[in-house]
Amino acid sequence: MELPRSFLIRESNHRILNPITPEKLATLGAALRMPPGTRMLDLCCGKGEMLCTWARDHGVTGVGVDISATFVAAARDRAVELDVSDRAEFVNADAAGYVAEEPVDVAACVGATWIGEGTAGTLELLGRSLRPGGMALVGEVYWRLDPPDRATVEGCHVRRKDDVGSLPELVESFGGLGWDLVEMVLADQDGWDRYAAAQWLAIRQWLDANPDDELAGEMRAELDTAPLRHVRYQREYLGWGVFALVRR
Repeated sequence: MELPRSFLIRESNHRILNPITPEKLATLGAALRMPPGTRMLDLCCGKGEMLCTWARDHGVTGVGVDISATFVAAARDRAVELDVSDRAEFVNADAAGYVAEEPVDVAACVGATWIGEGTAGTLELLGRSLRPGGMALVGEVYWRLDPPDRATVEGCHVRRKDDVGSLPELVESFGGLGWDLVEMVLADQDGWDRYAAAQWLAIRQWLDANPDDELAGEMRAELDTAPLRHVRYQREYLGWGVFALVRR
């Protein structure tokens, strides 16, 4: 199973496939106060950085699931690099609908809530894998500033303004869905820059090496527009965070 090539090119320089920095990922891991042996399921795990580093730093064990064979291979390599292959397993599968064989302490979907068609559906899916009292982690976007027009909404890769709420609206929605918010770590503009700019460099390096590839025109067009779109819209208007939730 695999993602489109354009996505793999764009994300080739990343270990973390969202705008959280390694430092903030470490902050989140420490804030959750997970005892050694905590069992974790990470849906849409990407290259496995969260599970691998938390296995190293906090002694968690678990399974990461991702639809990309390329990302799963990178995650397995990272587990070997950090000497946690005995604690971090990675499965190449569609995370939508994936449920752990045994209940886990932490179930995560950090930045891919489309697998549940939004926050509510993703929390319902994560809840199916959680033990009673277990913790769900979701990475989700919110409006940092109110977008003034359609161009801003589209510049943030959002279909409709109402598809995303403000941070207070997002937090309020968790309670409405029956979950307590117990921790959160929010990306900042520097995190957005690190995430977006690494994509530009990856695309440019790929274009230099593959000028005659059938995707060259598409990737060239993206590089022509992505930096300005980022500084004009995404870094100003769109927020992102990881939210830790326990069912009421």
